[in-house]
Parts: sequence; C-alpha cells; structure tokens
Amino acid sequence: MVAVSDGPGPEPPPAGDEVPATLPVLSLALVSMMQEVRAHSGAVYLLRPDESVLEMAVHAGMPRAFAAPWERVGLSAPIPVADAARERRLVWVGGEEDMARCYPRIAVVLPYPFALAALPVATQERVYGAVFVTWPGAHPPKLSDGERDHLWAACERLALRLERAAAEDGPLTDEGDMVATPVAGVAETLGSVEAARMVSRLPYGLVSLDLHGRIAFVNGAAAELLGRSTGELLGTPPWVSVPWLNDPMYEDRYRGALLSQRVTSFVALRPPGEWLSFRMYPSTTGLSMRISRVKAVAEIAHEAPQTDVSPSRLVTISQVLGLAGALTEAVGVQDVVQLVWDEVAAAVGSRALAILGTQGGRLHVLGHRGYSDPHTVERFHGLPLSERTPGTHVLNSGVPAFFDSQEELERLYPGREETPDGFAAWAYLPLIASGRPVGTCVLAYTERHVFPADERAVLTSLGGLIAQALERAQLYDAKHRLAHGLQQALLPHSLAPPPGIEAAARYLPATHGMDIGGDFYDLVPTLPLTAAVIGDVQGHNVTAAGLMGQIRTGVRAYTTVGQAPHEVMSSTNRLLIDLGTELFASCLYLRLDPARGRAVMSRAGHPPPLLRRPDGRVRVLDLAGGPLLGIDAAAVYPTTEVSLAPGSVLVLYTDGLVEAPTIDIEDALVSLGGLLSEIGDQPLEQLADEVVRQSAAARERTDDVAVLLLRARERT
Repeated sequence: MVAVSDGPGPEPPPAGDEVPATLPVLSLALVSMMQEVRAHSGAVYLLRPDESVLEMAVHAGMPRAFAAPWERVGLSAPIPVADAARERRLVWVGGEEDMARCYPRIAVVLPYPFALAALPVATQERVYGAVFVTWPGAHPPKLSDGERDHLWAACERLALRLERAAAEDGPLTDEGDMVATPVAGVAETLGSVEAARMVSRLPYGLVSLDLHGRIAFVNGAAAELLGRSTGELLGTPPWVSVPWLNDPMYEDRYRGALLSQRVTSFVALRPPGEWLSFRMYPSTTGLSMRISRVKAVAEIAHEAPQTDVSPSRLVTISQVLGLAGALTEAVGVQDVVQLVWDEVAAAVGSRALAILGTQGGRLHVLGHRGYSDPHTVERFHGLPLSERTPGTHVLNSGVPAFFDSQEELERLYPGREETPDGFAAWAYLPLIASGRPVGTCVLAYTERHVFPADERAVLTSLGGLIAQALERAQLYDAKHRLAHGLQQALLPHSLAPPPGIEAAARYLPATHGMDIGGDFYDLVPTLPLTAAVIGDVQGHNVTAAGLMGQIRTGVRAYTTVGQAPHEVMSSTNRLLIDLGTELFASCLYLRLDPARGRAVMSRAGHPPPLLRRPDGRVRVLDLAGGPLLGIDAAAVYPTTEVSLAPGSVLVLYTDGLVEAPTIDIEDALVSLGGLLSEIGDQPLEQLADEVVRQSAAARERTDDVAVLLLRARERT
C-alpha cells in the first residue's frame, strides 16, 4: 500500500553534529540513512532555487542509470519524490502492485518487485529537496515505526545542514555517487591465490559482475562456455562482449536481480545448438553468476524460458511500429478489438482474445475473438470488480498476470472455472492510459505456454499501446453516441405528409469528424397546405447541429403563423444573423398544394431540386433564389411556382449527395437524373434507398447527406 505520514518531529541535532560544507554531506547522509534502515539503494534530490525542479544530486547503492529517467523532475511530476517534496509527506510504495497502481510510469520502466520510501528534506520555512530509498521485494509490505522514525530524523538532520550551508553561502560541492560499499572480513578468510585456484577447479563457469553489470572476475570454465578470452570479457557487460547475449532480455534479468535482490536465472542458446543456463545471485555489492550446460533441450522448459537467436513468433520492433501506426487509425472500440486480434494475437500465437473494461464498479466485456462459445466470455459481463478473478485483479492492480498452465491458474484462483474449456495458458495485460487502468487484455493459448521475461516485457509494452488506443476509442464512441442522439433529437422522427403527398427521407452523417452535422429536412403540416424544407448549415460539429435545430424551429414557427415562402426565408435569414454565429446556411423551402397540383418554392443558395415527370422525364429545376442565409439582412428570396402533376417526384437533397473532391457535380446530376428516370416509379422508400446507394459522393461520405423525396399521388 502507499502510505502517507507526518514527520515525528525529532529534535534537531546538537551543534557538534555539524558537517562542514566541503565534506560529502549528501553522500554521507544518504549512506548513513540506508544503513540505518537496511535499504539497498537511494538518492538525494535538491530543489533548484530558480525553478520548480528537483535535480538528483547523489545516488547510492545502485547504478545511477537505473534512475536515469528521473535525473531531473518537475515538482508537479507524478512520482514519489515530487509528491514527497510538494506535499511535505512520506510516500510509501509497498511493492510491485502499489507501484503499478499509483505510479504506473515508474512501473513500466522498472517492473520489478521492490519497495520505496520518499521523504521531503525540509525545515519549517523551506523545502530543500527530497530523498528516496529502496528495499528488495522481500521487504514487508508496511514500513515499520522504527524505519519511519529513522528516515524522518535523517531527513531533518540533512535539512538543517543544508540550511546552515545556505546561511554561510557555502554551496555543496559535487559529490560522486556511492555505488557499493566494501564487504568487511572477506579478504581475510581465504588467500586470493588459493581462491583463484579453487574457482578454476570448478567444472562450471563463475563470473562476478559489479553493480554496473561489468565482469570483474571470470574463471576459465566461464570463458570457455562464453567463447571469449578472459581479456575480452573483463571490464565489459556480458551482453556487450558476447554477441549472442546481445539481447535486452539479459540486461533486464540483471536489473531485475539487483532491484529485487532475488536469485534470477535464464537460459540462452549459444550457436549453433548448445543451451547454457545462467543463474545470478545478487547482493548490494554486485552479482555472482554461475554458467552451466543444459544436458537436454527438454530441461529448458523446467529450468527457464527459452530464447532463440533466430526470428521467433515474438512481436518484432517492426511489428510494434506497425501496430502503433495501425492503432492510431482505430476509431471505435470494436476497431481496436479487431486490430489487436489481427495484429497482436497472431504474432504471439494466441488463439483467443478478450478486451475487458469497467463501468459502474463492474466488469464489462468490450469485445472478444476466437472463442467457440461466446457465452463463456460474456458470462463475466457485469461481474463486480470485488470478485476475485484474474481479470478483476489485473484491472484493479494494474499488474500483469501470466499463467503457464491450467494448474497454475487453479492454484492461484481455486474453486473458479475461469476460462473456457480447451485453453491451457493465459496472459492478462493491464491496459493503463493517462495513469489509470482502462481495461484488461486477455490472450488465451490452446497449449501450455511459458512466458519468458522478454515476451512478458513486450506484451506489457503492447498493453500500453492498446490502452492508449482503447481510451481514444472509448472517447470516440461516447462522442459518437452523443452526436447520434443529438442528431436524432433534432431531426423529425417521422414525416406526416398531407393527403395527396407521399414522402420519404434519408440522412447520412459524414464519416469525418463527430458524425454530426447541420443538414436537416422537415415537413410542416398547415391545412390546407403543407410546407417542406431542406437545408445545410455550414460545419460538422455540435455548433452546426445546434444551429440547425434553431433554424428548423424558426421555419416551423414562421410557417405556422402563415408567412408566404419568401417571407419565411427572409425571416429565417434575419434570425440567423441575429444569432451572431458567423455560420451560413443554404435552404430550399416550398409550399405544397396537392389539390391544385402545384408547389411554390424559394431558394437560398441551395442546390436545385430535380423533378421527375410521370412519363419518366427528369429535369433540374432552375429556380430563382437569393444568397445563403446569414449573409445579408436585406436579402430577398424570390419564389418560383412549379407544376406537380400526379405521379411526379420531387427530389430535394443537400450537396453531400452530388459533391465530392473526386466527383464532378454535373456528372453526378446527370447520373442522378438517369437513375430517377429508370427507377423513379418504384415505391418511395425503396427509391430513397437506391438514390443514396447509387450516389458516388454519398459513398465517399466527405459531407453529410440529406435527401427528401416527395411524390404527388393520384387525386381521388
């Protein structure tokens, strides 16, 4: 757990406790602090006086490279030392799960079991910096009272020394990092010559690595096994001097062993076909590594994960880059699910995939692939996050879980049928984006599958990419639902044409942007006549949709009070100008008189309608009109009367039906006219579908498309 603690307020050190500023104050204070609480690494940060930045001043116990990403950190950064300095509190991270949950950025870089405490270096008046110390993963999950008291006392003593140094205008000099301390009493136990003879007689290889991973000693057997002379090995990390060990996995094992202080092993293939076992025994001064031959390849699965110098099924860097690029193009959640199934599952040999999310404190199955019986996955939909399952645990903790076999899963989660029959191994990857878990990716395997460290690292990294895409997709889906709901609310749910008129309409949002726009249509029944309107507000966003709703409401209001078509257009134009939105709109308004077989139209910068005569002839109506609505308050909108014989079809549309970057509008109108001539006598709903389906511009969907079809019926 992450704990917060106020300082116990120890008494200031006596005057004789002063250390001159010329001595390595920071290094001595840090090492003393580490020894008091038996920590194995730590660092002191100083707050720069001219900016809100913590700068690492000295590091001890581990190579400084381990903390390289945090050499300089902003005071507002979400990391323990910044939190400690900014909030003047003790921050305790009790282990791997705490780190993944509270500080996921650190957990991604250092995914190893270790505990950490961070404290401010401060007096009552001023914050001078912060300190962190770490313990191996075997440390208890809670900080003891004695450790807490020692840490607070040491930090307050250091703060007082820094205060005195500042008062004396004596800035601290640069201090070297203290990577390791000598081990007392070892040299006297065995003469160095006899020790070398003893080690040389052993049948297996022995190598001593310092804290930087460099070889400090190697016996003859190890040099032979590694295929390099002693001179080529000494002073170099083995993954640098031995080509077939040049793999990030091996350096990761070394880092993990040092940070966790746990015995770590791996198996590597020495070309052309000899397997070697490496076992590392860490301490606070370095590592001892034993190298031996593996007698049979079958033993590899029992001793350690397999590695191979040949291309494997593991995701390569090029695949990762390709996946990252593809994920940026994923739009919705289902796009992400399909992409992970196509790209990731195939690359790592998984035979089934599930993406789990959370909503309202319950597990949600966002999507799945590869399961023969979907109910085996969907039964987890709605499961409370408090339930103890691998999916809920990984989602809550942010720590990945890998199960090599059914037996391992049942041992850790007894009494639960967690997975469908037929699968034998699973990887549960936390999907962490913006510092919080957004879901879990489950990869299932049909056979027992050992997950080596390099594969775990790659899968965990892929989880980060998937999480970012999933977060964007969930946001897009939410916006899409909002846009769709708003659009549906603003457009008429049904059309109620007057006697003698048949009507059908279609609306398609553009595929770019939020899938919401300003195209609209409506029928306004006012006995004995009925008004029809179609229009297009500039833009594809919520503003355009909101303005469209206002225009549609205005048209209805002006129609209801009995204004003539040209008056309705003029009133709507002034309304749009008065709203001050700086958006324009095109509009086509007509008053239908089916009893007299005519329609009176007024146009404001809108594409001209098409009229199909009962005999099948089609023509584009050349209507007089005025400018777009919202430009000129004094604009006039003349009217045109058109004969509407029984069986005639009026086709009103927005420019998205006939305009696209790759399409000539004249050709599109000719094509539309030919289609109407050929099939214009079909039922109106079917005709509306065909008009949209046959339109090349509508297929490209670079703009919203609205279509309103009106057919005059036979008078009875």
